[in-house]
Amino acid sequence: MKKRCFTLSLVLLFLLTLIPSIPSYASEISHSATELNCKKILDFKLANHKLWDDHVTWTRNYIVSYLSNSENKDETLQRLLKNQDDIGESFGVFYGIENGKKISQLFREHISIAGQVVAAAKSGNTADLEKYNSLWFKNADDITNLLSSLNPNLSKKDLKEMFYKHLQLVTTQAVAELNKNWKESISAYDEGEIHMLKFSDMITDAMIKQFPDKFR
Repeated sequence: MKKRCFTLSLVLLFLLTLIPSIPSYASEISHSATELNCKKILDFKLANHKLWDDHVTWTRNYIVSYLSNSENKDETLQRLLKNQDDIGESFGVFYGIENGKKISQLFREHISIAGQVVAAAKSGNTADLEKYNSLWFKNADDITNLLSSLNPNLSKKDLKEMFYKHLQLVTTQAVAELNKNWKESISAYDEGEIHMLKFSDMITDAMIKQFPDKFR
């Protein structure tokens, strides 16, 4: 998308050099119009990067505070849940309030089940761990199905692969924290952050393609 914007700018400048009769201010207007388009796209991508980076960051913060029984665990959970509402609202701008609420609810369930997975792992309850882990992946499928139904540019297969990878990396962090393997926990978080930024780009690129008029 950045390359397309840059290329368009070059084409406009080239054409203007071939038509010297056009007043100089025309170049400024065309250039500004092109910049506006690129700025909308860039702002949208950066806003979504913040949204999805918050998701992995506050998920990690809650895992660490919960497993260490930190005094801030409840406040951290509330901040994490707010992120799920923010995610839903961001989709609601494009797909309507009701769909936004559905997405928020599914992501809140994603966090709730994640908490149960971590709790089961902490207590060593293998039956509950298997139960909630299964529900966690089922929730990921529900999110994938809804997002792909709203945007035909989103591949259900690709979304599912990205989401499953996210669950795997969160699990790795939780297990590493339980085992006091701090290096592995940090490494999984770093990998998970990069992974989620790629997920964000997948979402935003599909939305820009679906709603081009909003970025002109």
